[in-house]
Amino acid sequence: MADRVSASITLGGIISPTLFAELAELVAAEGLSIEWDGEPFEPAHRIPGEPLRLYAHEVPWGRFDRLENWCVANGIAFARWAGGYPGEWTAERVVFAGTGAPHSFTADEDDRIYIDRSTVEHLGSVEAILAHFDAADATVPPLILEGEPFQDP
Repeated sequence: MADRVSASITLGGIISPTLFAELAELVAAEGLSIEWDGEPFEPAHRIPGEPLRLYAHEVPWGRFDRLENWCVANGIAFARWAGGYPGEWTAERVVFAGTGAPHSFTADEDDRIYIDRSTVEHLGSVEAILAHFDAADATVPPLILEGEPFQDP
């Protein structure tokens, strides 16, 4: 049985109605809600002009593997936070900007990013440390369906 923790994910970008239908199916399969302990997600929950924020408890390994892989394959930006599991892993935030690869950042149970001494030494300068924090705090754009008036997020 998988170790399970609470996790949240915020999604954004411009998406076709067909891909949104796929996304909605994946979100439903993950058992996500638009609030902690809320009702299961339905496509009508999406607010035009806003990123899609989703939440769940009891998430295996704190990851939404199918959903995250789909987002990477389709260029949908996301930021995921997952709580830590004692003795196994610490809390983390994973950020995908819509291109490239997702990046993982060590976080705490309140989704605050932190770094240890070896990371500070690796980064090497205050500017690099601040850039590290900026990358972790990347803003996820609104989730916009093609053809909606909000085309410039």
